[in-house]
Amino acid sequence: MNNKRIFHDPIHKEIIIDSDKPEELMIMQLIDTLAFQRLRRIKQLGAASLLFHGAESSRFTHSIGVFCVARKIYRKLVEINPDFSQNKFILFGAALLHDLGHGPLSHTSEVIFAHNHELWSKNLVKNYAPISSILKNFGTELPNQIGDLFTTKNIFSRPLKTLISSEIDCDRLDYLLRDSYNTGTKYGLVDLERIISALTFSPDGNIAIKPKGIIAIEHFLVLRNMMYRTIYNHRINEISTWILEKIIQIIKKGSAKKDLWIDESMRRWIFFSNQLEIKDFLANDDIVFYFHLMKWKEESFEPLKTLCKMFIDRNLLKASDISFLTKLKRLEILAFARKKCKLNNYDSEIFCGIKERAFKGFKSDNSLKIWDGKYQNLLENQSDLINTLMSSKDTSLIIYPGEFRKEIEDQIAIERANV
Repeated sequence: MNNKRIFHDPIHKEIIIDSDKPEELMIMQLIDTLAFQRLRRIKQLGAASLLFHGAESSRFTHSIGVFCVARKIYRKLVEINPDFSQNKFILFGAALLHDLGHGPLSHTSEVIFAHNHELWSKNLVKNYAPISSILKNFGTELPNQIGDLFTTKNIFSRPLKTLISSEIDCDRLDYLLRDSYNTGTKYGLVDLERIISALTFSPDGNIAIKPKGIIAIEHFLVLRNMMYRTIYNHRINEISTWILEKIIQIIKKGSAKKDLWIDESMRRWIFFSNQLEIKDFLANDDIVFYFHLMKWKEESFEPLKTLCKMFIDRNLLKASDISFLTKLKRLEILAFARKKCKLNNYDSEIFCGIKERAFKGFKSDNSLKIWDGKYQNLLENQSDLINTLMSSKDTSLIIYPGEFRKEIEDQIAIERANV
């Protein structure tokens, strides 16, 4: 009998899971649950494939990758401190299941459905019997310990919290590599092996980085900054989310009056998202959501039809950066755009607006610290580069139909000249 399973991964190459090892038998059993297999149907980068055509990877592949990273780090840390081996079931389980609670199109769900994937990951780990029963076979407290890692700040194990939910954790170490590969960009070439080789324990019991790893961490944080600016916060993502937000808002306001078809699970996602049962949560994924969008594109009412058509056919609204303008000037541009909307028979509240977005800089209070064998220090105290990466940046976009893009941009140019 073959007790090994091999995942051929584009980032980590062969990921071999050996069921002769109890902790990896647990992983194999968790992978085979319906809730984890559902992640095959949740895109890692949401609607980013509308811009980066290769961004079709799933939360399934990412979650397998995070487990792989966690296992590599575990093997390094247990060499330094053999007692860390007592954490392997918690670490491996949390790494694999950390994204279990994502809704359709991943983080987009958090905006359009007011969905919290971390709370849902915790809920599924603790209360979804097929998963909690597997975990309990390997430790009666495993569901609670893993679930608490996803949401609790005051945690029973600081090293585990650092590895599962911090500024430099297993999740980020996988997704920067994976998202860079899948989008065809070259920003996310993280020196994973160098970072892992520089990990150690500090006197306070937490995980730290040796001085030799500072350059690799600098590289990691620069790449994180670039990936957010060029991919995660790209204006196409913002426009797509705007359209989907408006679709859900319109349905909430008008579906009962217009006799709109919605299946029961999707209805609960839209109207009772804070009261979802597990069966309804698991019934929704990208395929189900896209089916509804396709249906509404053909059989609904205006302006819902037009918005669904825009998204499905990738005939999106446009967006221009107005961050450099004062708030008053931004409102003047918005008034100009809304006037154009009305003249062109668009609902100005739906097809036009300002979208604010924020990029949060590196936070050292939720990250590794440097330990040189004598002294512990913050990363930014040892690196001017990291210090500059701590600043956050807010940007503002004006969103509008493409028919009058030239007029909007000409008006923005006039305002820019007067700044």
